[in-house]
Order: sequence, then structure tokens, then C-alpha cells
Amino acid sequence: MPQLLFLNQKHLNTPSHRKVNMSYDIITIGSATVDVFVKTDNQLIRMKTKSCEEDLIAYPCGKKVLIEQLDFMTGGGATNTGVCFSRLGLKTACLGVIGKDDNGKHILSELKKEKIAFIGYEEKKGMTAYSVILDSIEHHRTILTYKALSNQLKFSKLNNKIKKGKLKTKWFYFCTMLGESFKTLEKLAEYAEKNKIKIAFNPTNYLAKEGFEKLSKILDRTSALVLNMEEAKLLLGYKCEDKSIKVERLVKELNTLGPNIILITDGKNGSYCFVDGKKNHLYHIKPRGVKIMETTGAGDAFTASFIAGLIKGKPIEFCLFLAQANAESVIQSYGAKNILLKWPQALKEMKKFKHKVTRMKI
Repeated sequence: MPQLLFLNQKHLNTPSHRKVNMSYDIITIGSATVDVFVKTDNQLIRMKTKSCEEDLIAYPCGKKVLIEQLDFMTGGGATNTGVCFSRLGLKTACLGVIGKDDNGKHILSELKKEKIAFIGYEEKKGMTAYSVILDSIEHHRTILTYKALSNQLKFSKLNNKIKKGKLKTKWFYFCTMLGESFKTLEKLAEYAEKNKIKIAFNPTNYLAKEGFEKLSKILDRTSALVLNMEEAKLLLGYKCEDKSIKVERLVKELNTLGPNIILITDGKNGSYCFVDGKKNHLYHIKPRGVKIMETTGAGDAFTASFIAGLIKGKPIEFCLFLAQANAESVIQSYGAKNILLKWPQALKEMKKFKHKVTRMKI
């Protein structure tokens, strides 16, 4: 029988974080990009592909399309989540590779402003990653991303940082990395295991479609796995349009791959969290019906906030309340970081808006 849970007042009043003798609370590892948000008058069409049914943004062929609004901001999984962690009071570092160009300088400037240490490196040859984000009439978005140097993070270039103790942390947050950077993630997972560092892993569809065998070296060492519903199905080899595959089945199968905590987001249907243990509980949180401006960064805000709650030692229901409050703040504005909440703001929002969390044993 599902149990309805409410936010416990004592968790809102406890200190935000207990200081420990470690270099960082968390290091985010992934891409750092400059994002350009393009708002146009477009059409939304729905069609079936080989793998699933999708909504597609359509533009007329052979015509000029007027841009209604153009905004330049920084993005990428590592910086989006890094800013979220830092604003929630965690000592945060960002690990990645950027170019020695204007975009790279802009990213470094913003990280410094947000009190985030950049412990990656810059390359003279190559370009900082870049994304073009196309808005749709229903506030979904399509991202055209040029990975550039973000695929070229080399573990050999981190050896000196390891020797100097710059990778000492309680948690790693692994974003999706491809090419040489994925190999580096695998080696960092081994490093984490040897040094008792916990891993939160967010493999987007780029990696999920490769299957769990491809990701096994990381999944075996992962404490918290974060996916959306489509990514969860792809990782396990299911077709994403198969409605017969329920979340209860997905979390149990994902749990066998290594992670103890499974977080699956499902858009307007809410999010689910499975915790491995004696009781094997599945939690579900429902979103409020807020006005959506743009959804870029909502997933990063949700998952980073959830992991932040875990790092602070909060119970699962609190972590879900925190995650939902921050994600709903982000989607009411343009940009992945603009309205990310600081810790006092997050607690205020959590007191103001009562989300519903149910818990059931599976």
C-alpha cells in the first residue's frame, strides 16, 4: 500500500552542511559549453522512428527563419551541476577540458564567480564545446551540440593533479562523456573505488544506447544512477515506446548492475527513486503545475539537488523535495543556471510549496 510522505520540519531547520577535512564535497566531471538559445516560430510534428515515437521540431526548407530571441549562456553537464552543488553549499570542483579561446575564458570566469574550482585543463589547439538550443512551441527543446574538446579529456594529464591531491573528494558526479573522455571516466571510476569516493552517474542517451555491458566498469562502482525513462529503457535494451515496461521492473534490473540508488525522471509524470536495502522502497514525487518557460537544465538541477541532499545526509523524501523545488525554479526561466536556488532559498521554497511523495515496497 503506497504511503504518502510529507516534508519533516526538522530537516529544514538542521544546519545545511557539516564541514569535514576533505578537499571537496563533490567534483563534477563532464562537458563545459557555451550555449546559444534560439527562439523561433516553428512547428512540432510527431513521428515514429526505428527505436521510438518522437516529437520533432520542423522548419520550412529553403527559407529564411526569423529569430525572435537570442541568448548566450554557459552550459554543459559539469558546469550546470557544479553551479547547483555550489549554490546549495557544497565545496565543488569542476573537471573537464576547454580551449584557450573566448568561450573558455567565459566559462572560467563564471565558475570563479560561482566559487567553483576548475581542476581540469586548457588546450591551445581545439575549441571549447558549443551548443545551439532550439526552443519549441510546447517548451521542449532540441540541442545541437558540438562536443569539440570535451571528448578529449585524457587521464594521463590528470596524474599530476592526483599526486598533488587535487582530486580528493567525497563524491564524483559523472556526466555523459564520449571518446577518449569516456575511457577517462572508466579510469576515474577505478580511482574512486580505491579511494572510497562515491560515484553519481548520469549517462544520457548517447551512452545509454550502448548498453550496460559498455558501461559495466562504471556501473559496478556507481552508488547513485540517474536516468530519464527513455535512457533507462535504452540501457537495459528495451524499446523506448514499449509501455508494458514499468518503472518497478526498470529499477530492479538497474539495481542488479551495481548502483544502490536508482533515480528515474519521467517529465510531467514525476520522478521515481529506488533504494536498495532490507525494505526495497520505491519513492515517487509529483511535480506542481508551474508555468514552463524553457526546460534546458531542469534535469541537471533535479539530479544535482537530489545528490546534494544525499551528501548532506538527508532522507530520500527530503532529497526529492529539494530536487523538485530546484527543477521547477529552473524551468520558469531561460537558461540552465539563472534561477538555480541557493540553500536558504531552496528551504523557503520547500516550506512554501507542498509536493507529494509516496513510498511503496516493491
